[in-house]
Amino acid sequence: MRAAVVFRRHASGALAAPAACRRGFATGSKLQASYGFIGLGRMGYPMAKNLRTKIPESDTMIIHDVNEASTAKFAKEVGNVTIAKNVREVAEKSTTIITVLPEPSHVQSVFGQVLQPPTLLTEAPNHHKRLFIDCSTIDPKTSSEVAEAAHASGQGRFIDAPMSGGVVGAAAGKLTFMIGASDSVLERATEVLMMMGKRVIHLGPQGSGLKGKLANNYLLALNNVATCEAMNMGVKWGLDPHKLADMINTATGKCWPSEVNNPVPGVVEGSPASKGYEGGFGTALMLKDLKLALKAGQEAGIEPQLGSYAKDIYAAVEKDESCKGKDFSVVYRFIGGKE
Repeated sequence: MRAAVVFRRHASGALAAPAACRRGFATGSKLQASYGFIGLGRMGYPMAKNLRTKIPESDTMIIHDVNEASTAKFAKEVGNVTIAKNVREVAEKSTTIITVLPEPSHVQSVFGQVLQPPTLLTEAPNHHKRLFIDCSTIDPKTSSEVAEAAHASGQGRFIDAPMSGGVVGAAAGKLTFMIGASDSVLERATEVLMMMGKRVIHLGPQGSGLKGKLANNYLLALNNVATCEAMNMGVKWGLDPHKLADMINTATGKCWPSEVNNPVPGVVEGSPASKGYEGGFGTALMLKDLKLALKAGQEAGIEPQLGSYAKDIYAAVEKDESCKGKDFSVVYRFIGGKE
């Protein structure tokens, strides 16, 4: 359901964690040192857990998810949190609010409720105002519309900060965040994100993080299909998959799907392929990101040549009962790879 609110329409490089967390935004008023977290799914739950663990005990944290069982589990397992009845309550009680949501429509709906009515406290100095950090992977256009609504309301600053690293990285606190933000909120955002990850890359103004994330995942989607096809060719030609993978990973074909997430079972111990293609990055999520990248490309007048073919492959994989719901390396099984 779409939100009631009407949305209108420099520096880059990796940022290390500050030597000492100044937390200047977390002292002074009753709302400072207060964190809100909306979305406790597969990624959000471990991210929120790391955040609560690393902020001072005296800081407050307010959580919300449409799945009440998830918030109840979090409160029992992690503790020292307040469960909000709705997203508006999260916004009213927090000055730093992190959202991790599945689709563009969810982000629109949540911020429609967060920003209306436009009466969130705004008396604090500018650098103390609310900071909305959206870690959802959505299209840049929707993100920019939500950002404009937040900024026009005068109730806070909005940045996009999609992440890479998967569920394993989220649990280990080793995510990489790609952020689109103005320089004025960069240090504050970095301090927060480094409590949930290991690296923050500032790609430019609002919207830049998502553009970088979608470009990366577009390439990942294609690399995965190509790796599955190359490994299938080699195995069918009689090559040993371990030796083939070793050769590729010391030659020009080396990529993340060949080295870390190799699609042939047994080649990489502990990989999804070696566990029945369970865990990892689901095919449905890859298909979603690929569609978002293609849509954003078309809106910018770009016509990607290979993406549409890959999209059809991932869509077909999701319809195959032996592959549906598996890690995206299951493309190898789908094309008849020897397991």
